[in-house]
Amino acid sequence: MQNTAHKHTNSLIRETSPYLLQHAHNPVNWYAWNDESLEKAKREDKLILVSVGYSACHWCHVMEHESFEDETVAAIMNDHFICIKVDREERPDIDQVYMLAVQLMTGHGGWPLNCFALPDGRPIYGGTYFPKQQWINVLLNLTDLYQHEKKKALEYAERLTEGVRLAELIKVKDKVEFSPDILKRSYEEWKLRFDNIEGGPDKAPKFPLPNNYEFLLRYAMHTKDKDLQKHVNLTLTKMAYGGIYDQIGGGFARYSVDNLWKVPHFEKMLYDNAQLVTLYCEAYKATGTELYKEIVYDTLQFVERELMSPDGGFYSALDADSEGVEGKYYVWTKEELQEILKTDYAVFADYFNVNDKGFWEHDNYILLRDLDDEVIAEKHSLSLDQLKTIISKAKNSLLTIRETRVKPGLDNKVLTSWNALMLKAYVDASDTFSEKRFLDAAIRNAEYLLKFGIRDDKVGHLASSSPGQKLNQQLGFLEDYSFTIEALIALYHSTREEKYLETAHKLMLYCIEHFQDKESGMFYFTSDSDKALITRKMEISDNVIPSSNSSIAKSLFTLGHYFEKEEFIEMSRRMLNNVLEELENYGSGYSNWAMLLMNFTFPFYELAIVGKSVDEKYGALRKQYLPNVIFAGSISDSKLPLLRERYSEGKTMIYVCSGKTCKQPVEDPGEALKQMAL
Repeated sequence: MQNTAHKHTNSLIRETSPYLLQHAHNPVNWYAWNDESLEKAKREDKLILVSVGYSACHWCHVMEHESFEDETVAAIMNDHFICIKVDREERPDIDQVYMLAVQLMTGHGGWPLNCFALPDGRPIYGGTYFPKQQWINVLLNLTDLYQHEKKKALEYAERLTEGVRLAELIKVKDKVEFSPDILKRSYEEWKLRFDNIEGGPDKAPKFPLPNNYEFLLRYAMHTKDKDLQKHVNLTLTKMAYGGIYDQIGGGFARYSVDNLWKVPHFEKMLYDNAQLVTLYCEAYKATGTELYKEIVYDTLQFVERELMSPDGGFYSALDADSEGVEGKYYVWTKEELQEILKTDYAVFADYFNVNDKGFWEHDNYILLRDLDDEVIAEKHSLSLDQLKTIISKAKNSLLTIRETRVKPGLDNKVLTSWNALMLKAYVDASDTFSEKRFLDAAIRNAEYLLKFGIRDDKVGHLASSSPGQKLNQQLGFLEDYSFTIEALIALYHSTREEKYLETAHKLMLYCIEHFQDKESGMFYFTSDSDKALITRKMEISDNVIPSSNSSIAKSLFTLGHYFEKEEFIEMSRRMLNNVLEELENYGSGYSNWAMLLMNFTFPFYELAIVGKSVDEKYGALRKQYLPNVIFAGSISDSKLPLLRERYSEGKTMIYVCSGKTCKQPVEDPGEALKQMAL
């Protein structure tokens, strides 16, 4: 297919992924990952280049401009390789396998990911970003190796593939008694790497890692550790004040390149912002800090403005670049600000550090905060209300002008797993702040996923790649199931609509049948219906997104309690037992598992409310910080085991249960809190 508007057009023009379409007019003969391209490599006996990235990836763009748009480089690639482009968000299973191969070879990974493989897909060499001349050298050296020393290439591929297969292979562990001491030892090791001045870890770059701080917040509550609570609050405040947070439009960038949270890598991802909304909601419940509420409201406003599709889905990401320049959309010169803000400039400049601290490069400033409102107001002889008025007016003016700039590219894929994270975020915001519009958005997204992402109790990975497109192109991966299950449980928590809980239960049964490794009890990332790659991997450790195995294990625990299925709880226990050693030695990489361990080792409660006034009492308790509680509620009788035979005519009773024992039912939410010793 040739498009006359472009000198070059390759087969990616038929794809829907924004990332793949970005490469459709490269002189490289790119192919998508499919049976035809893989068969072509075997037929022509050529090495495969598996080049993985995503639309918002800055260094992916750099390598494209330097190498993939260069006709000389493209000629070498086309002559000697079958070049396959992969969107890591569409195919995380492919990314997972070849990323692990590169990490084994080089000790590190990242995107762009460029991995060379034999015609049968077994990897032989790879890396991340390569400057142009180095890339040419790699291409020529590998061509020479495969043409003249094929036996050596085959031997290396065999060893590397075996390494990929064995890495993170879970072996069944002897049963260990769960104890809070495991958490204590993990935390004591972990806190040695805290930055207690700027928050977060004591290194750069700094990633928000919401799941880490969700665990630390809960652990501080359980242990009444005030120093830890202080560190979590410091981190959340520093992130909210930093350049990593969009001070004008709301929402967080993916990470900061420094240890001050100052200079962001400007791409904005749906999964980060979803988890951070959940984290700041939990922190608000725990502390009542008004800043955290502002962050939640402004971030969700950003999501609705920039990432919400007309039919209730959520788009994946915004690029770091606009007009080919990283961060151009978000930064300001002093002269621009003075011209726009006029007499309010002095207060604004002090508030957002339009000074040496906020200076970045090319006369541009990154807006960030370092002082509380009270300090700025006193400094400028203003009341707090006056200060808020000035800042709000200035932000609105700047946002209006910023909207006229060339916007960063939008990745309009609607991914099931990431949508589920944002669905849960909206539920959490609704519960925390009693905002009906947040719950409405969550329900709308749930109905979208139930209509398009779930068919016959199966979850698709892509709910949609573009507006109006046919859905469910790709079989769901474990993360699609696990996060959807969690989101549906959360939505039941909030709405008490049992259809959401029943759907979560059905999806879990499907996972057990099609994803579970019966020997270890863990779950594969791909189902037994997926076409096989060179090996079938499990995702175990938690990263910027919790691992799909830890997510499934937590939901097994929760659903086991809802449906009185001891076998679910035992599956959860077995999975956790398999990672205890890693959890103890590397808490920050197993924080979601650690939250599950808290459920097993600290008091865990089932809270059921039944009766006419359930809305009022349920809502009052849902606003509390109760991370070790699951909720069930009904106006009348229900078949749900937690609610069965608990209806009393004319009364609304609250039942607090733990360890298969229930306390005397009460009518007052305050009394229920006392029964939970909270």
